[in-house]
Amino acid sequence: MSASTDAEIQDNVRRPLGENAHSVCNREPNMSETHLQIPLDAFRATAARIAPYVSRTPLVPWRSTVLDARLHPGTEVALKMELFQPTGTFKVRGAISNILMLDADQRARGITTISGGNHAIAAAYAARCFGLSAKVIMMPQANPARIAAARAQGAEVIVAEGVEQGFGLLERFKQEEGRSYIPSFPNEQVVAGTGTISLEIHEQWDAVDAIIVPVGGGGLISGLAAASKLLSPGTLIYGVEPETAGVVGRSVEAGALQTMDRADTIADSLASPITNACAVSFVSRYVDEVVRISDDAIATALALLFAEAKLAVEPAGAAATAALLGPLRDRLAGKRVVVMACGANIDAAGYSDVLARGAALW
Repeated sequence: MSASTDAEIQDNVRRPLGENAHSVCNREPNMSETHLQIPLDAFRATAARIAPYVSRTPLVPWRSTVLDARLHPGTEVALKMELFQPTGTFKVRGAISNILMLDADQRARGITTISGGNHAIAAAYAARCFGLSAKVIMMPQANPARIAAARAQGAEVIVAEGVEQGFGLLERFKQEEGRSYIPSFPNEQVVAGTGTISLEIHEQWDAVDAIIVPVGGGGLISGLAAASKLLSPGTLIYGVEPETAGVVGRSVEAGALQTMDRADTIADSLASPITNACAVSFVSRYVDEVVRISDDAIATALALLFAEAKLAVEPAGAAATAALLGPLRDRLAGKRVVVMACGANIDAAGYSDVLARGAALW
């Protein structure tokens, strides 16, 4: 690669979505946003930069007589295996993309973040890739397997007593130790990172009719949808949220940022109480529809993925399958559908409980 080409790529990475998207991610959401300009070259540049640290995950046709019996004839399904990332979820793409933005002085001071689980693991892994110190704040209700996984990546994990103390610690680590915050919610780098998934999908399968994407805080669907609409404007992007969560969808519906005091769902990765302007603006612009599903539907889909795809996913990783079998079944009849299998970080006992619940409903 020539020096000039490398410089161009580096420039794209440092402002991957252009000035327009930079402003969108740093103000209140505009639900009528129609001019978000996201260069395809920026997503490709980000893909090139993060490639040494992430996996190009497979897109696997899901062939099952049991699945076929539950769908309309002619419906073709492929699973995008983001659970095969080094950290067990897609979140590593945004974490690496963010760390690539840090200069030498920032890297020397280390990073910090706050997370319910999967982002903490991704940030810890990203820090380890670059030899950085990491202080990761997690909540007391975080899955024990995720706490252990973040520690296994070399991070110092601090389990806060609650959200208020957690964010207080975050500010302290930033101010007193000069650590850089690797955000758990969408920013430019997260959107650039998750958009690389769409680059892979559209290279791996021709004429994709729809992609179904689980939605928590909105980082996955924001970049994936934006990049997909550049590559294939006719591909429909469906978000899926638990009935008892759904802060992104509710914010889009309200036309303003919403919060949720309580999100009681087995899909804890999708139970974010807050989102941000970046996510809501991108979802408003690029996502065709957000649907909601019950915990019973998630558990049933998890059991189906175990029995028929031989995958042990966390509940959030089964949400897209639940939507395909439920609210999206009829409208996607006879279509070529990509289902995001987005994560697999769950403890054995917790997984066993959800699997048994789903098998009983099945």
